[in-house]
Amino acid sequence: MAALSTSQQNYINEFNSKDYLNTSYRANGGLLLGEWTGFVLPNLHETFTKGGVKGDTLLDFGTGASIYQLLSACEVFDKIIVSDLLEQNRAEFQKWLKKDPDAFDWTHIIEHVCELEGNRENCEQKAEKLRSKVKEVLKCDALKRNPYDPIVVPPVDCLLCCLCLECPSKDIKSYCDVLKNFQDLIKPGGHLLILGTLNGTFYHAGNKRFNVMTHERRSGEGFQRCRL
Repeated sequence: MAALSTSQQNYINEFNSKDYLNTSYRANGGLLLGEWTGFVLPNLHETFTKGGVKGDTLLDFGTGASIYQLLSACEVFDKIIVSDLLEQNRAEFQKWLKKDPDAFDWTHIIEHVCELEGNRENCEQKAEKLRSKVKEVLKCDALKRNPYDPIVVPPVDCLLCCLCLECPSKDIKSYCDVLKNFQDLIKPGGHLLILGTLNGTFYHAGNKRFNVMTHERRSGEGFQRCRL
């Protein structure tokens, strides 16, 4: 199967949000269940509890159509802004937000987070809390100096970016260029949380393949040169 370029136009034309969610996160078979969710969910839980990352507003950059990365954050932020380049991703997220019957079923993921939190809330209560905290669903473009142009988003307490920046970036230099576009989005003393995978080269959404920039452990030296 021929690999698609990671160009924005290919994503706009070819990416199917529901196919991606089913491929990656469906119960009993999602490719990212287990190793990825088993890593990211506990780490986000720790970050937003013992790590002390909290505040008024969290900005999720490159949300896609996913909610899992926000389930612990909604406990410690009053306002959450989600954002993505693709209209189809924003529409799919809105389906979940509005309880559309066609929305992806995140119950198994929500239950996992509830267990991490000691089952203080049931699955339905957790979902409703997250819905109540999401105040805006915006379009963003990582390659623009102001990723939200023409909107100016006030600096936030925390910018979260999960499995996103590997897509628009071709190499460490372009990755650092994207990171520099975040500088005006974070308050002084605020937090930038970036989560990704090592040694990945592509992923699937249904039968479509999308290439991504490869992170290696030695890439960390290059990231230090970004100097945000």
